[in-house]
Amino acid sequence: MPSSSCPRVVVVGAAASGTLTAIHLTRLAGRRGAALEIHLVDPADNTGRGVAFGTTDDRHLLNVVAGNMSALPEDPGHFVVWRARQHSEDTTSPLDFAPRREFGRYLEETLSDALAAVPDVRLQRHRSRATAIGRTRSGVLVRTSDGHLLDADAAVIATGLDAPSTAWAPEDLVASPFFVPDPWAPGALDVVRRDATGPAALLLVGTGLTMVDVTLSLAHLDGRPGRAVHAISRGGRLPHVHADVPGLAAVPDVESWGFTLEALRVQVAEHLRSVEHATGDWRQAVDGLRVHTATLWGRLDETDRAEFLRHDASRWNVVRHRMAPESMVELDALRDSQRLTIDPGRIEACEPLPRGGLRVTLSDGTSREVGWVINCTGPDSDVRNAGDPLVEDLLRTRAGGTLAVAATAGMGFRTVRGRLVDEHGRAEAPLWTLGALRRGELWESTAIPEIRAQARAVAQDLLDEVAPMPRTLADGRIVGGHHPIARPRDPLGLALSTTAEAAASYNLGLDRVMRLQSGGEDLIREAVALDPGFAVGHAALAMLGHEAGADCDVEASLAAAQEAARRRADERERSFVEVVTRRVADVRGSGAQALVSHLAQFPRDVLAASAAVPTIAFSGVTDVQQEAWELVEGLAPAYGDHWWYISLLAFTRQDQSRFDEAGMLAESALSCEPASGHAVHAQTHVLYETGQHEGGRVWLDHWVAESGRGASHRAHYAWHAALHELALGDTEAVRQRYYSQLGPGAVTGVRALVDSASLLWRWRVTTTDWDPGLAHGLPGSSPAFVGEAAPPPVAPLLPGIDQPLLSAPETPFVATHAALALAGDHDLVGLAALERHTRTASDPTMRTVVAPFCAALLAALEERWETSWRTLADLLQVLPRVGGSAAQREVVEETLLLALVHDGRAEQALELLDRRLDRRTSPLDRRRRHSIATPVPLTSA
Repeated sequence: MPSSSCPRVVVVGAAASGTLTAIHLTRLAGRRGAALEIHLVDPADNTGRGVAFGTTDDRHLLNVVAGNMSALPEDPGHFVVWRARQHSEDTTSPLDFAPRREFGRYLEETLSDALAAVPDVRLQRHRSRATAIGRTRSGVLVRTSDGHLLDADAAVIATGLDAPSTAWAPEDLVASPFFVPDPWAPGALDVVRRDATGPAALLLVGTGLTMVDVTLSLAHLDGRPGRAVHAISRGGRLPHVHADVPGLAAVPDVESWGFTLEALRVQVAEHLRSVEHATGDWRQAVDGLRVHTATLWGRLDETDRAEFLRHDASRWNVVRHRMAPESMVELDALRDSQRLTIDPGRIEACEPLPRGGLRVTLSDGTSREVGWVINCTGPDSDVRNAGDPLVEDLLRTRAGGTLAVAATAGMGFRTVRGRLVDEHGRAEAPLWTLGALRRGELWESTAIPEIRAQARAVAQDLLDEVAPMPRTLADGRIVGGHHPIARPRDPLGLALSTTAEAAASYNLGLDRVMRLQSGGEDLIREAVALDPGFAVGHAALAMLGHEAGADCDVEASLAAAQEAARRRADERERSFVEVVTRRVADVRGSGAQALVSHLAQFPRDVLAASAAVPTIAFSGVTDVQQEAWELVEGLAPAYGDHWWYISLLAFTRQDQSRFDEAGMLAESALSCEPASGHAVHAQTHVLYETGQHEGGRVWLDHWVAESGRGASHRAHYAWHAALHELALGDTEAVRQRYYSQLGPGAVTGVRALVDSASLLWRWRVTTTDWDPGLAHGLPGSSPAFVGEAAPPPVAPLLPGIDQPLLSAPETPFVATHAALALAGDHDLVGLAALERHTRTASDPTMRTVVAPFCAALLAALEERWETSWRTLADLLQVLPRVGGSAAQREVVEETLLLALVHDGRAEQALELLDRRLDRRTSPLDRRRRHSIATPVPLTSA
């Protein structure tokens, strides 16, 4: 019997799915401090290989870039870093299509590393085959082919893909010694290699990725050319190829898409057309659909699914499962030399040739003499045909019914979140599955990005069942796994002292806040209306009003929260109310410390964590970047790979200029939650800082129009898009965006200050006021870019901005932007008053950074250029103290460039522009550099 103190789990299958499951069981058990015994059952000698990654041929490449192949969702660069350790760092890249066998070794080493780091988890390897499984009172009993019985609390069926089907092949072909039914069976191609120089061609049936690998293996033998290859399939289509530099996935909003195959065909075609029109590449549209594939598949009834499998699946596979560019280069060379031909067709009959080989008759009536026929049709997707004794046992009718039920077209099993469903529709047995065995209910379920997420979810659910974490109750007692009176919980699992109805509304609102969507406060307001004694709900409204500018009565909500907490709240809820109380009373003092202390005790309080780390909203707990970074890193054990945390970590990584990591993290988060505003914000910064201006603008506009329809802070996304357009030198596009998305009426309050007014100043100093002749002492009034659209005046924005934000801002960040707005309006009196206000403020950053910045702007407006640029140059190093992003603070550098030019400092301006261009490309910066190096007014193209 399994030990009650050390749960035991059997994982059947040690290829990618099983190994990833073992990795995540180990890591998650370690985080929980739980002991665990894992039995990994598979006859293979190695771990992590299987059919996909057991190849020894380095020409067999992954069909996903290395940057998307991490075993750990929370660390998307993990495989990239592993490869860098194996090779020279200079020879590896996140965009590499690595050899598949490398990935097998990576999985094996990642499991070994995980086990070494968690001594309370023990793994025992059984090199045998699981043949039967049954339920016991305490769990399951697994029988192996060598006669062992493994008694366990739970089991995971991770047997992966089955062998190829030969149902398509004539009987004479199946019986022929010159037929290879499974090219991946051990030694299956050895005899073909030895006989590879004969005159007859090889006939490969199937033109998918299996054919690509077999062709690459047999076309070159020890430097000698092998036999010619002829490949056929029903459609005669090769997989498409990945782009040399992949674009970001364009994820559509599918909420309004239909529930029939006919309707979805129309919507998918329109999505492909619109994305290709906008980006020039259909691949980004296909990759964006990946996020919603399971949702769309789930909308189809069985009739439509069968229709899809007959008529659409093969066309989908050639665009979805693409090959590496390097593989296509080799195939093109073989086709050019007539050593590879590909046609539609099927084998109708065959007969043996006297000297070996076969004469095959094809469906077009022609016949061919071939040396070998190799089955490259891919795995048989119907588990009912597998001949696997374990699968047959799961589907066997026994007392109480079957343990599993086949899913659509036999493509694996029906499950609930990966837990097997029995013939009565119940998911009660402690049996889970993942990967290829979930294709029938998910359709796309065989790629590593999907499998690693499933492995993490299976590990979470399985451990919740066999080793549940204790929960702290309001009175401080510990009860394992349940509460005497069940309370509803928030999206992160924290208990809520309220009614189920109020909790449901609150959770919907909190979900919207986490995604940076509008309307979250309205739903939370509904929650407190349903339960006026809901302390956390009232406190959340007070925090959103105070920190994020939501339309809430902060004082009234705070008073209601304090009263409710005295009557009904647990320790975490009382602490949260106290945090909000202190934040409202003291923005920069004890409130920040209270928030940090609260998170140390309750790190999964996601609203508190959102307030602690500034991205777009909230004021944060510190203006010191390093402290904010450390706070985010410290939350990792509490959140793991939760999309919200990965989004926050992505923003932190871009702030650290670790742009490759940030981009991979953002993509990982968006693959889980396409509406994650934090992830989009991080990715937008990555695209800007790496000079991907055209692609960045198109991608961001697409997201706002699709998955970001409900986004709050749309003005800030518009500001980002306008920065791309400004960097491209497309001021007409900036003008159109300003009037439609950032102008008076469209934006008010602090966003009008931070986004709209700052954009107008940046627009002005980079184009309209840019006079390169002055850098060489030439007469002024010769604009560099004749015909550029001039920025609108700032004055119409100002009535929509509360006067205290301009005259007495409370934070250095807002004060910096107030100075830009006043400078843009040429308000010398207001700017001088703001300088006096900041010089006497209690905040040292106000006195030492913002006040000198106000003085530098005043000097620029009064054309005291030397004073202006010297002051600005001194401020660059300390500027991060004001907060905000590098892209936001860059406006100070733009102003410095303008002052240098107007003061005749051409050499210094060129040096500054060169440093910027080394950092990232920018057509506008190149034009400005040229205008200084060649001081003749330029007419824009």
